[in-house]
Amino acid sequence: MAVSANRLELLQIADAVAREKVIDRMIVVNAMEDAIQKAARSRYGSETDVRAEIDPKTGEIKLQRLLKVVEEVENPATDITLENARHRNPAAQVGDFIAETLPPMDFGRIAAQSAKQVIVQKV
Repeated sequence: MAVSANRLELLQIADAVAREKVIDRMIVVNAMEDAIQKAARSRYGSETDVRAEIDPKTGEIKLQRLLKVVEEVENPATDITLENARHRNPAAQVGDFIAETLPPMDFGRIAAQSAKQVIVQKV
C-alpha cells in the first residue's frame, strides 16, 4: 500500500512541478530519473553504470545496472564474465552489456537532497 502511494506521490510531484514551471511533464520525469541514477551511484559506487526508468503511468521505478561482458573481471561493479552472462542470456558475447535489476532504493536524507538538486538544475 505504501509503495503505490509513493509511486502516485512521485507522479503528483512531477505534475505539480511541470505546471509550476510550465514545462512538459516528461522533462520533470526525466530529471527525476537522472536524480535517482545519481543517488543510486552514490549507493552502489560512482563507477557503476546505473539506469533508472520511471513508468509515467504507474510511477514504478525500474533500477538497473549495466555490466560489460568480459573474459576476465577487472572490476566487479562494472564487469561480468562471459560464463555468468550466458546464464542470463545464452547469446551474450564479449563486449555486450547485461542489465541487472537492482532492488528498489530507500532514499536517505542526503540522497533525497541530492535528487532534489538534480531536479532543480534540470528544470
